[in-house]
Amino acid sequence: MKSLQAEAHALSKPEVQLDIINSHNPTIEKLPKFGEKLKEIDLYPLKPTGIEIFQMNVGYMCNMTCKHCHVDAGPDRQEIMTKETFEYCLDALRGTEIHTVDLTGGAPEMNPHFRWFVEEVSKLGKHVIVRSNLTILTTNKFSDLPEFFKEHGVEVTCSLPFYSKFRTDKQRGEGTYDKSITALKRLNELGYGKEDSGLILNLVYNPVGAFLPGDQEQLKQQFKRELGRKHGIEFNDLFTITNLPISRFLKFLLMSGNLEDYMEKLITSFNPGAAQGVMCRNTISIGWDGRLFDCDFNQMLEMETDENTSQHIQDFDLASLNDREIKIDQHCFGCTAGAGSSCGGATV
Repeated sequence: MKSLQAEAHALSKPEVQLDIINSHNPTIEKLPKFGEKLKEIDLYPLKPTGIEIFQMNVGYMCNMTCKHCHVDAGPDRQEIMTKETFEYCLDALRGTEIHTVDLTGGAPEMNPHFRWFVEEVSKLGKHVIVRSNLTILTTNKFSDLPEFFKEHGVEVTCSLPFYSKFRTDKQRGEGTYDKSITALKRLNELGYGKEDSGLILNLVYNPVGAFLPGDQEQLKQQFKRELGRKHGIEFNDLFTITNLPISRFLKFLLMSGNLEDYMEKLITSFNPGAAQGVMCRNTISIGWDGRLFDCDFNQMLEMETDENTSQHIQDFDLASLNDREIKIDQHCFGCTAGAGSSCGGATV
């Protein structure tokens, strides 16, 4: 059997990640399969409820290298969406009732075509969400983005591991907390997070370790109280997201010896209500190279959409995508554990 270290070094290969989370040891092998749990609640095969959201990963380049990052993003990543692929996305969006374009990365702001695309999507009357790590907004090159966001009514959803400096910097690197607070204050100054401003500012909470997030509403109130008391910061909502056992977080689980316990926790915490509301049912994920996936997590594992439908944005066909079978595997338990998890937080 390979050593844990050898397995961790091989994690750049999606097929290795899937093999690890499916059959790492006898404990995991004996646990139920995700498809079996869906059959028990008459939800197999998993089908869309109708695509409403375009979630676009516009590149893996990032100014940070967070420990929990399922994208394995960082400054050294060169994968970036081209303008041609952006144009295919615009072509696909035109004439559809898809109402939201959700931009993620990496740091999506670092894509050289980012501002142009936001402007073009706004002209189509679509709602734009940008998933920002906050720290990028404190750098010279991107310091004017808060004003740009306001001009185009962009919803800003930001990663902030915790309301304390120690826990935030532990997960995302020294200095992250102070930079994040600076960015949040600037967004507040422009009206973001303020009641009745129409400028939406959300926070995203990922657990630091190998455990499920706490109650979303309780955490929201804690963050509001502490950030307000310490810094006068306001925001609209907080989303809890479960860390899925892939990429950089899977490596952490392996190296810390927590993989078996974490997988068992995800599987035994399966919630039928959460399964009904998984985000892959109303979202399509577009990779930086234009390939189509059922979700951002499947994208990282290179599990493309059903072979019987379009698999690239250039060939986008909404009808067939709305009728596809969603691809699943054991990592999907991360979205159905406890209160559920999606890019919009808990699902139940």
